[in-house]
Amino acid sequence: MRLLVGTFFTFALAAIVGLGTTWLTLTRGVAFGSLTIGAWTAWPKSGSQDIDPYAHAGIARAGELPIGIGDGVAFYARGDQAGHGFDGRCTFSISGATPAARFWTVTLYDANGRLVANTLDRHGFTSQEVVRETDGRFTIAVAPQARPGNWLPTGGIERFVLVWRLYDTPIGVAATTIGEGPMPAVTRKGCS
Repeated sequence: MRLLVGTFFTFALAAIVGLGTTWLTLTRGVAFGSLTIGAWTAWPKSGSQDIDPYAHAGIARAGELPIGIGDGVAFYARGDQAGHGFDGRCTFSISGATPAARFWTVTLYDANGRLVANTLDRHGFTSQEVVRETDGRFTIAVAPQARPGNWLPTGGIERFVLVWRLYDTPIGVAATTIGEGPMPAVTRKGCS
């Protein structure tokens, strides 16, 4: 009887640990082969046949269609450079330059992956419509209240995610080290 209870306990503990770590990996976006540049993290192999099983399960769970490895790469930011999580009641600034890419988009999503509703119906910017400085740099204000220039309204939601998609770029194809190219800095400017 003692052997049976011990065996059951061992199997139950193994199942809890195994399923718990898998759930944590899928819900936290942790997968192998990530590329981090500042506040931005990408999984370049998610659009290839070399995708790891956890990333594959995460994509299936979210229902996303990843960018093919030859087409580009998507970077995700869930917080600023200092590690503060995004809060839609605060003001954040995205500024700087981007890696070489034929085209890019930056889009604001809620924590569930849906576009953030706002009165302007503005959900992001593209490389063709963002207002730039004379040196090619730009600043995008991500805030609940209107700002001059490039403003991305958060609608005051509690949590959000920014997704930066680079199309036709060398970043991610053979990138294996941190800091492969410039990515815009993300900083918190204050909370209301």
